Amino acid sequence: MITKIPNSNYQKNKCSFDIRGDKRNHFLPGNLFIGLCAALPITLALPVEALQVQVNPKNPRLGDTVSVVINLDNPDNTNNPTVSVGEKTYPAFEVAPNKYRAFIPTTPLEKPGTRKIRVFGDGQVQELSVPVATRKFPVQRITLPPGKSADGATEYELNRVAAFKALQTSQKYWNGPFLRPNTGRLSTLYGVRRYYNGKFANDYYHRGLDYAGAAGSRVVAPAAGKVALVGRVAQGFRVHGNVVGIDHGQGVVSIFMHLSRINVKEGDLVKAGQLIGAVGSTGASTGPHLHWGLYVNGQSIDPTSWKNKTFE
Repeated sequence: MITKIPNSNYQKNKCSFDIRGDKRNHFLPGNLFIGLCAALPITLALPVEALQVQVNPKNPRLGDTVSVVINLDNPDNTNNPTVSVGEKTYPAFEVAPNKYRAFIPTTPLEKPGTRKIRVFGDGQVQELSVPVATRKFPVQRITLPPGKSADGATEYELNRVAAFKALQTSQKYWNGPFLRPNTGRLSTLYGVRRYYNGKFANDYYHRGLDYAGAAGSRVVAPAAGKVALVGRVAQGFRVHGNVVGIDHGQGVVSIFMHLSRINVKEGDLVKAGQLIGAVGSTGASTGPHLHWGLYVNGQSIDPTSWKNKTFE
């Protein structure tokens, strides 16, 4: 029979054996050890890092959305991982078996510099440093006629819009890059700082993209989602005007302001490219245009990158 040699020197070599006969031991020559080791299946307990994290883009700028993708090796994991930056925690949603993704928004009101990201999952913690570069945003002067003041929002309007922007539905509706919601010329970029009637708006930046579409021109959903907000001037939406909000899922929502017509109702499921309304000048608006705002986990981010690439 074949047994291990009870000698500590041989025990260090898992492929050391002796052959015991009736009267004496016969040790296998060294070259036979090699042959036996090659023939025997050996499983090595290699260390495996269960928490694998990828961050994109690698070098974001203010206004960009930072995507944190987490792969877990534990198939029995029952708790979603969490992602935090400082005191803020962002939800991670499952996008594939044992694969999760969290979005970290950045805005023009933040300071550039390194973000310390902490990822918790599978009982492990991983810390990453992501540099967020600065970005110049232009300044614009707006003169609003009487009755069009940006400070005239009603409490009902503000509460409805705030609740909409805070949505973090677990279901993901969108798929692929976002479409432009109107064919008009892009008239105002994201992040513009503004003076209204000569007064600088502190803590304000243009939270979206403006399209100078003709009055009555089509407004379509940039991505699939569920209509979660429909508001009208008659209901007290003095600043937003006639407005539609689409929940794309997992903390991503779109808002469309100043509409002349609304073609959907709350609870409707819409597809990318589906008609939702028409360009107008309702609310705090100086002329016909569409304002499209895209929010991630409650913060207004630049929709441009969502049109140019696919976020999981």
